[in-house]
Amino acid sequence: MKRCEVLIIGAGPTGLVLALWLSKQGVSVRIIDKTSGPGTTSRALAVQARTLELYRQLDLTTTIVERGRQVPAANLWVKGHAAARLPLNSIGAGFTPYPFLHIYPQDEHEQLLIDRLQGFAVDVERNTELSDFSQDNQGIKARLRHADGTQEHCQASYLAGCDGAGSTVRKALGIGFPGGTYQQVFYVADVQASGPALNGELHVDLDEADFLAVFPLAGDGRARLIGTVRDARAEHPEQLRFDDVSHRAIEHMNVQVQQVNWFSTYRVHHRVAEHFSQQRTFLLGDAAHIHSPAGGQGMNTGIGDAINLAWKLASVLRGEARQSLLDTYQIERSAFAQRLVATTDQVFNFVTADGRLAALLRTRLAPRMLPRVLAFRSAQAFLFRTVSQITLNYRYMPLSYGDAGSLQGGDRLPWVAEDGRDNFSGLSRICWQVQVYGAVSASLVQWCSGRGIPVDVFVWSPAHEAAGLVRDAVYLIRPDTYIALAWGNADAAVLETYFAERGLNLPVDNPNR
Repeated sequence: MKRCEVLIIGAGPTGLVLALWLSKQGVSVRIIDKTSGPGTTSRALAVQARTLELYRQLDLTTTIVERGRQVPAANLWVKGHAAARLPLNSIGAGFTPYPFLHIYPQDEHEQLLIDRLQGFAVDVERNTELSDFSQDNQGIKARLRHADGTQEHCQASYLAGCDGAGSTVRKALGIGFPGGTYQQVFYVADVQASGPALNGELHVDLDEADFLAVFPLAGDGRARLIGTVRDARAEHPEQLRFDDVSHRAIEHMNVQVQQVNWFSTYRVHHRVAEHFSQQRTFLLGDAAHIHSPAGGQGMNTGIGDAINLAWKLASVLRGEARQSLLDTYQIERSAFAQRLVATTDQVFNFVTADGRLAALLRTRLAPRMLPRVLAFRSAQAFLFRTVSQITLNYRYMPLSYGDAGSLQGGDRLPWVAEDGRDNFSGLSRICWQVQVYGAVSASLVQWCSGRGIPVDVFVWSPAHEAAGLVRDAVYLIRPDTYIALAWGNADAAVLETYFAERGLNLPVDNPNR
């Protein structure tokens, strides 16, 4: 009977990232998937700034930025004319090292993750399904079924369900998946085309009759089309081909399609699982939450789930934390998923709503008002920070404590680059660490050194104050780079209390990992 520490069901981006983060921390994993191979279509496209920041811990960011495509602007079309252009190429300047909308197709993304996982001697076990499993205080016992019908029994300490909206794991646990399905049917097509909307920018048609978005892909004339299927054709979307969908919006935007490389239809759902965990089993990604594709949040949210859970599993398995640490996964990620579904619902309803008033808002008011509103730096910042997920925080949750200035425990550390030094450079380490901007006490440095906690000290400057940091304050950073504790002039006793109260037991005199 094979044994591993974490058995991962599903090898999409969420499962692959979980496997990578765990492997990087020395946790033994198995990852299985019922498909015969990785995806070959581009499906999810956007890689948000927060994901790129976190990917520095696996040395993935540079490759993704080099291979992907930055989108310089978004254009709003009405009645066959470009009505407004919104620059995007520096909309997030000053907030992150990655202040742009970045496109990197999911098929290429998955293949990169698979290649990196093989560097840890871990292969995705294809044509393999989870038949059933049981769990108790000792661990997981699972039965796997291979393509030839043979059965295999395996054991694991924990099980992660990353197996999509129809999750076998979630159904086996009997966890509800409340929500609903939108009435609209959408199509998605990867095409080779020409026309003014194939200029490497994002184009969105806000016509009364149809919705259409044109996303640029790498290569001349390659694009992803996402549009609505209306009238009687929407009753049997599974039977549709590209030639069957309405071409009104396509013609309005003068998109001349020469070749269709992939076409599919789908309905949009909005659901959040009632629980994200049960005993030793966890739900991540689409198995835990699905929502409108508005804003390109889905894949990035699943990746965030994986990173949040990975360091906690590793800490418990290494004996550095009590089992109760794993309860914080549900607390932190479920709250975010609920907020995300509510937000994307509002955007989705605005874009797709029928009726005279809705059409008036989309075609008259939005093209006129959006450019004016987004001319203000504060509006640009709000939009970018929301979509990029850099505003995501875990304030007022069990692992978050204290405040210093405008920052609280649970916040993302603000990015500051000054004189060639980037305060995110040390965050490529997957470990607890401390940052101080100004002076730090020798006793705190000694305490941290004895527990393998790096301490980075930055010379205080006005740039740090502008970012919301406080002089001489201590910022304890979690292994997933969120602030755990923010405290003015903290000493070793404050850190000692923080770890003790949360059952975190870092080994004394352990060298930095």
